[in-house]
Amino acid sequence: MNTPPSPPGPRRADGPPVLIGALAPLTPPGWVGAGRHLLAGLELALDEVNGAGGIGGAPLELLVRDTAADPQRAVAAVDELARAGVRCLVGEYHSVVARAVAARADALGLPYLCSSAVLDALTEQPTERVARLAPAQSRGWRIYADFLLGAGHDRIAVAVEPSVYWASGTRILRDHLAPRGGTVVELDARALTPAQICDALADDGATALLLLVGHPEPAVPIVRAVRRDLRLTGILIGAPAGQPELAEWAALLGDDGAAVPFLRYLPERFGPLGARVDAALRERLGEEPSFVAFEGHDTITVLAEALRTGAEDGLWSRVAVEGTRGRIAFSRVPGIGVRQWAWPPIQVADRDPAEPARFRVLHTG
Repeated sequence: MNTPPSPPGPRRADGPPVLIGALAPLTPPGWVGAGRHLLAGLELALDEVNGAGGIGGAPLELLVRDTAADPQRAVAAVDELARAGVRCLVGEYHSVVARAVAARADALGLPYLCSSAVLDALTEQPTERVARLAPAQSRGWRIYADFLLGAGHDRIAVAVEPSVYWASGTRILRDHLAPRGGTVVELDARALTPAQICDALADDGATALLLLVGHPEPAVPIVRAVRRDLRLTGILIGAPAGQPELAEWAALLGDDGAAVPFLRYLPERFGPLGARVDAALRERLGEEPSFVAFEGHDTITVLAEALRTGAEDGLWSRVAVEGTRGRIAFSRVPGIGVRQWAWPPIQVADRDPAEPARFRVLHTG
């Protein structure tokens, strides 16, 4: 008896590789956990693209470079990757690093798809070569400010370190809160010890302290000091930059790291694609994937579509593709000099004090 042949399975890509430069913080003082999750998402999606035949039969190949949160090191990596013949750059988590990468890539005429950095001014001048998946800081941090006001916090203290990123965040919070009756007081985390920050909080009467500082230092010591100060019982600790999202936060702080609201860029519920990728990332990472891992996966999904259509040559506006967190397309947003996905889903979430491994969604925007 003749039987019909089985349908062919996915065709492996076997042509000359398409080289893609990938940048991520993989060693300190970079946020290593974020870099690991970003790379896991990039690699998972790359395996899927190559398993389905690559780009016109050519496999994608990642050339990964560690930025260690150092802009100068990142610029040197961009130059090296350009000499190696990469078609495009992807990745990076730290905003000040991504800004340096974007400037150098644009100067070299090299397309760059930024995965995770949120600083509004990613480039000094508008460019068509750079596109971004993460929401702009001004959008996410305004949503965070609305959450604070809704929770009854109108006198906010920020423990802040010198940085373009932290200064931008402080300005966004102050400008958004002031017309609504809110105030922001700055505490210099470089000049003050954690104990002195506690003293300043007790004197000021702020009901919320936001951590605009590096992780794990000095964020972890500050959290421990505040949690143990009986004068500050009931004060809200917040971390809008997302530090509590990753397992390292819970491992270092335990119960002290719960109930610290942060911004994350995930939907309330995944669709079929997001659910499948979530399961695959859990297996690959051995832990719950952060929003950074999904940003990595979406980056390669977008890039593959751009390479198929030639959009990576500065025509990101032609890309429209289904990502893990919704339909992704790029547009011009006022005040943003790069092509922007407007907008990924945004949540304010925290770790449940009753079960720190579980996240609670407190607010959506």
